[in-house]
Amino acid sequence: MIDAERRLLASALLDPSNQRFVLLSDSYIPLFNFTTIYDYLITSNLSFLSLYDDPRKVDRGRYNPQMSPMINITNWRKGSQWFEMHREMALHVVSDQTYYSVFKRYCQPPCYNDEHYIPTLVNMFYVELNSNRSITWVDWSRGGLHPRKHGPADINHELLNQMRYGSECIYNGNTTSMCFLFARKFSPSTLKPLLSLLHFHS
Repeated sequence: MIDAERRLLASALLDPSNQRFVLLSDSYIPLFNFTTIYDYLITSNLSFLSLYDDPRKVDRGRYNPQMSPMINITNWRKGSQWFEMHREMALHVVSDQTYYSVFKRYCQPPCYNDEHYIPTLVNMFYVELNSNRSITWVDWSRGGLHPRKHGPADINHELLNQMRYGSECIYNGNTTSMCFLFARKFSPSTLKPLLSLLHFHS
């Protein structure tokens, strides 16, 4: 997965006009129109990656002590494989060989590169370039290893408003209720009810 992500970034970086890089899955939906999303990202000072330090088995339990001294347990972080980053950070990710090699050698199941490599790399060297928050709304209220997957019966104005403006975060130094630009997970059957609500006026 990391090989694929780095190749995608490297290919996109060949075009100097590409300044922001977003990796999404097929279960994502946009919460705003293209112009609103573009403006939010292009005027941001930071990238948007959530980094977690979780002492449980699903995070620190995946750390391989053989990674030391290059990567210590205190450096170790977990995050989503879906990300948004600006050009400077993308250049750092694709140019890294040292830590990529350590992960490739020592991060084997139950360690998953796509959940740990970029978060750990960013935590070690590029914290000042990162907002340490995601721009993707996800419902983890049911617990478990995977977020809730929404179907057609879940789609309504209340959910849409909650995803769009139901949170509070910092954007370019100011507090805002517009924290999420995308949401997941949504099944293909939600397309029709979503299109009836997502008029993208804002």
